Order: sequence, then C-alpha cells, then structure tokens
Amino acid sequence: MTDDTTAGGPPPTAPVPEAALTPPSAGSDEERLAQLGYTQVLARRMSAFSNYAVSFTIISVLSGCLTLYLFGMNTGGPAVITWGWVAVGLMTLFVGLAMAEICSAYPTSAGLYFWAHRLAPPRTAAAWAWFTGWFNVLGQVAVTAGIDFGAASFLGAYLNLQFDFEVTPGRTILLFAAILMLHGLLNTFGVRIVAILNNVSVWWHVLGVALIVGALTFAPDSHQSASFVFTKFVNNTGWGSGIYVVLIGLLMAQYTFTGYDASAHMTEETHDAATAGPRGIVQSIWTSWIAGFVLLLGFTFAIQSYEGALTSPTGAPPAQILLDALGATAGKLLLLVVIGAQLFCGMASVTANSRMIYAFSRDGALPFSNVWHTVSPRTRTPVAAVWLAAIGALVLGLPYLINVTAYAAVTSIAVIGLYIAYVIPTLLRLLRGDSFERGPWHLGRWSRPIGIVAVIWVAVITVLFMLPQVSPVTWETFNYAPVAVLAVLGFAAAWWLASARHWFLNRNHPRTIARETSRR
Repeated sequence: MTDDTTAGGPPPTAPVPEAALTPPSAGSDEERLAQLGYTQVLARRMSAFSNYAVSFTIISVLSGCLTLYLFGMNTGGPAVITWGWVAVGLMTLFVGLAMAEICSAYPTSAGLYFWAHRLAPPRTAAAWAWFTGWFNVLGQVAVTAGIDFGAASFLGAYLNLQFDFEVTPGRTILLFAAILMLHGLLNTFGVRIVAILNNVSVWWHVLGVALIVGALTFAPDSHQSASFVFTKFVNNTGWGSGIYVVLIGLLMAQYTFTGYDASAHMTEETHDAATAGPRGIVQSIWTSWIAGFVLLLGFTFAIQSYEGALTSPTGAPPAQILLDALGATAGKLLLLVVIGAQLFCGMASVTANSRMIYAFSRDGALPFSNVWHTVSPRTRTPVAAVWLAAIGALVLGLPYLINVTAYAAVTSIAVIGLYIAYVIPTLLRLLRGDSFERGPWHLGRWSRPIGIVAVIWVAVITVLFMLPQVSPVTWETFNYAPVAVLAVLGFAAAWWLASARHWFLNRNHPRTIARETSRR
C-alpha cells in the first residue's frame, strides 16, 4: 500500500466521479467533505491515534475472544480456537485493506452506504446504498448488543464469585440494560471523556493482555501440552460432521474482528481523515490479530480442567481458567481487567453506532430521521442517535430470556450484517475498475486481487453463520440470525419499493430539498 496520489493511479482518460471535482487529496478535511456533498457539523477533534483507538477498542480481543470462548470450547475446541484465529485474522486483513482504500477516497461518517452510492452505476446507485446502509445499521446494533451482553455476562460472573450473586437470564439482561444506559449517558454528557477513554483503552488492552498472559504463563504449576493447544478437537454441538463444526466454529474469531468500520464513521471528526481513517482500519486489524493470538494461547495453555471450565458456575470459562490457574484473589483482579476492557469496547461501539445512525438518518433513510440526525448544540454530538443505538441493542438481546443460544445468534447477526455492508463497496469498486479515483491511501496494483479475496471470504461466512449451531434444533437452540436478517431486509425492501426509491439520495426530489432546507 502507499500514501501517494500518483502511484498505481487511474489512467488520464478515466472518468472522474461526480463527487470528486478535485483530486481526493486536495484541500482541507472540510473542503473534501463539501465536495462529497456534506457540510461540516460534527466537531473535528480526533487525532489519527484516536481514530485508530476507536476501532481497536471495538474489536477488543479481551471482549470478543473471551465472551465467545465458551462457544469455541464446544465448537471445535482448542484446535479451532487457535488455527481459526490465524485464518480468520488473515482473511479479515484482506477485507479491511479493501475497505481502507475506499475510505481514503470518501472520508465521511456515512461510510459504507455512501461508498456504495458513489461506486455503483448511476441508475442503481441509490438502491445499492440503501441496502448497504440497512445491513450496516443491523450489524452495528447487533455488535453493540454482543459487546455489552458479553460485558454483562462477565460482570455477572465476577459478582457471583465476589458476592455469591446468582446468575440468571433475567439478572443478566438487567446488567445488560444497565451497561447500555451507562454507555448512553457517557456518549451524551461525557463526549470529551469518551475521547480520552478511547485513547486509554488502547493501553488498557495492550497492558491487560500482557499482564494476563504473563500471569497465566508463569504462575500456574502446570500447563497443557502444545499438541492439546494446536490439535485437540472437541465437538459438543450434536453435529456429526467435523468439517461442519470447524466451519461454524470460526464464528468466535470472525465476531471479534468486527466494528473496525468505526474508523470510517469517525472520519468527519478526525483530522487528515483521508489517511487517518484507512490507517485506523488496517492498524486496528493487524494489532488485534497479534494481541488476540497471544491472549488465546495464554488462556488455552493455562486450562487446568477442560470440563471444569465448561461447567463453571460463573457461566464464563475464561473466569474459571483464571481462578484455577492463579487462585481466587489474582483471578478476580484479572477478571476486572477483562471487564474494564469490555466496558471500554461497548462505549466505543455506541459511539460508532450512533454516528452511522446519524449519517443514515441525515439522508432520511430511517423512520423518524428528523429526530435521529439532530445534533446537540452544546456537545455537537448526535444524542438521539446514541439512545436509538442503545435501545436497539437491548431489543436484540431480549431473546436470551427464552433462548439459551441467543448470544451466539446476536454475534452471527453482527457478523452477517456488518460484513455484507463491508463487502458491497468492495464488489462495486472491483466492477468499476480503473475509473475509481483513489484517495491518498491506496493499494496500487494489489487492489484487485485483495478485493477478490475479500468478496469470496464474505460470501462464505455469510452462509456459514446463518446455519444451525447446535443439534437437535429446537426453540431453545434455534439460530434466529436468519430471521432477524430477513426481517430487516424485508422491511428495507418494502420501504424501498413503496417510497424510498423515489427520494433516497436524490438531491432534486422535493422531500430531499425540504429536509436540506430545514437542516440549514
């Protein structure tokens, strides 16, 4: 990849996109945003590091890896946990590189659906953007639900250890709601605090992983063998096919590698957005890939009793592994480090989720859009969008009250929704060919092969994570991810056919003109 604007660029005769009246690298951040059709409204406070910090925090290896560790132990065991992380991390890097190149050309909070609109053929551009945006909203809300539900589960485990708190589905949902409310309040009233905490979160994760892995390496009297960590296969799913179990077991790693589109959604609040945004996407992926691999090795080598961890009264095997390997006091302290990281992660997810909702409603794409795109005059943040993100996440988590596998379904929804939205602009960019005008950060001659790998990978995982995860399939074990995805897709399609196709991203439609006038 390169940061210049000439190497590997389009030929002189390539048509210029309608939004790019000057090269994407020219002018200030505000001028480039104006070229893309938007006025600077959000406060541009973030540095490149802060932009990276948001995506790194949302990926959060201390959240994704550990909240789905129980799923990994049952669905493939140590071998799939270890090698699945390696393979999925590599494929995710391809997806992120392809996204980053497009982010550099179009640095706006609208992100993925705006990219789709600019890259699609003019006659179908609005439709591509509409469905990309709806998949992105679904994925963003689901990933917020998955993160904060995981934090609630680990907080319940800590309260169980420390205060004999009985962990029940109802109490877990109450903790989940309380955490969402905390993150909503922080994003409403503590905007500057949120920016500081996102920066702190990077070091919390790095030092936390180092501390936990160091303790699990040197403190226990015994460790598992290398053959256990790299080759032991466990199948507690009820399915007979080992290959099937390996494939659905990739969910643990793939769910962790979500949310890095946050760097794109925060570009309107980032200085030097055309390079800081794409760098934030790519750096968050490869640093998380390394940190997560080290963390998973640390936990898996330190397992003292596999069955004991699976049947832990805390409901969280990583908590039991810490207790068995380090003792009660040290185990509880390090569990607090994990919970702290998960809370940082959820806070950043609500931030990014709200920016996506703000941008999408700014173009009128959500019901009651005039409410969701309002910006607080005091903090210059989309407060209403913050609370829609939190409430939507709570609704997605409620099926846990009747479905014991609901958490895996929520994570599947997050992966499916986000990755479809991630790959649509990449597919359109491939179809566009040399007429795509690159930004200052691009992949040069590697753009096409990387894009092809990204599209194929997303097609595979979209099918995989809609499949049943446990056999036999009952109401208690049903993977409701396809139902949620089809419900949102059906609603979006109906609204598109009935109304939105006439006005969405149509600058000349009376509805759009009226909305723009009222906004001014």
